[in-house]
Amino acid sequence: MIIPSIDIEQGRAVQLIGGEKLAIDAGDPHPIAQRFGIVGEVALIDLDAARGIGSSQALLEELLPHASFRVGGGIRSYKQAVRWLDLGATKIILGTAASPELLQKLPRNRTIVALDARNGEVVVDGWQRGTGSNIEVRMQELSPYTGGFLVTLVEREGQMKGTDFPKAKELLAACGEAKLTIAGGISTPEEVAELDKLGIDAQVGMALYTGKLDLADVYAALLHSDRPDGLWPTVVTDESGIALGLAYSNLESIRVAIAERRGIYYSRTRGLWRKGESSGNIQELIRIELDCDRDTLRFMVRQHGPGFCHLGTDTCWGNVNGLSALEQRIAKRAIGSMPGSYTRKLLESGEFLSAKLIEEANELAAANGDEAVYEAADVLYFTLVAMQKQGVSLTEVERELDRRALKITRRPGLAKANQNVLRRKELAR
Repeated sequence: MIIPSIDIEQGRAVQLIGGEKLAIDAGDPHPIAQRFGIVGEVALIDLDAARGIGSSQALLEELLPHASFRVGGGIRSYKQAVRWLDLGATKIILGTAASPELLQKLPRNRTIVALDARNGEVVVDGWQRGTGSNIEVRMQELSPYTGGFLVTLVEREGQMKGTDFPKAKELLAACGEAKLTIAGGISTPEEVAELDKLGIDAQVGMALYTGKLDLADVYAALLHSDRPDGLWPTVVTDESGIALGLAYSNLESIRVAIAERRGIYYSRTRGLWRKGESSGNIQELIRIELDCDRDTLRFMVRQHGPGFCHLGTDTCWGNVNGLSALEQRIAKRAIGSMPGSYTRKLLESGEFLSAKLIEEANELAAANGDEAVYEAADVLYFTLVAMQKQGVSLTEVERELDRRALKITRRPGLAKANQNVLRRKELAR
């Protein structure tokens, strides 16, 4: 797949030729992060920290919530590595600091070792100094300890002259079980697709910033269809992954969907179909994903209005169930459709709601066997009422839980009373 790259220098997104000469100053990286984030993981590189002449750390932290980022640049210690993982980086990119000793302390599936090579030799210090080390040998040494490699072919970087496929195959053979990402010279959708067939990701910067490479064209090159009309089946889901319905896409619809960041498809009867254009039930496009066989798309969207289906239901298979359905019912009570309802009473009285939350949580803690099912249902109901009162959605909570799952540093897990005792002991010392 394609990995768009955002290189940060003095707070701005830039593209350099040969790692030195400024070719493009793209300005504020926030809109770039939102656009690139639609396609999946994005490489976010702090060039200042990598050179040891400053840091764009605060800016990178601002950008992290906007996409799934591989963060790199200046990560030279275990403490720095863990900090970025705790902040929500899906992966961290380690350069010269990558060693078996450091890598073994980190979760293997979340590390990428960056190696820069000129004509097969590993180079360091901003590509200025050769090490005498062969790139494949170095990869073989580190492959048991990392989940991936990012190899930059320095002689091609920033020049958009195409990648070196024979070298790519040699590098892939040296990876072991680690995933390979290649950067340097990639400039056409066909190159990205050919690398994808080999199981290699393509990290691309210059070609995207200059407009030579279009993200929609990359999807078209990666996808195939066995349909006579060439359309790609597109599973539409909400942010929780619940399927809303099935649509179809082609190159034109994907291009417009990415440009407008909306749920836009290709109708077999009407042509280009902007979901909600007439009804107002539009969709914000969050993410486009490919399936494993590269013949189906998934559009993850934020649905506005009553639902996805033309019959007015949440999905083309009817309305949703479970917590999503409960959240909807509570929201309807909140706007006054049933003024005398129990939910309204809870929403109108903070003290009442607080007391019920504490009561039901205690009952769940004391429950045994099947009782836990009923008590847990009570706790979830009152929790969702409290969320509605504070304007918090279930999707936001799920997103926060996903973010926490990325943390490496763990709290001791003690009850607050015990934590207070520990704090007093620490202060006494």
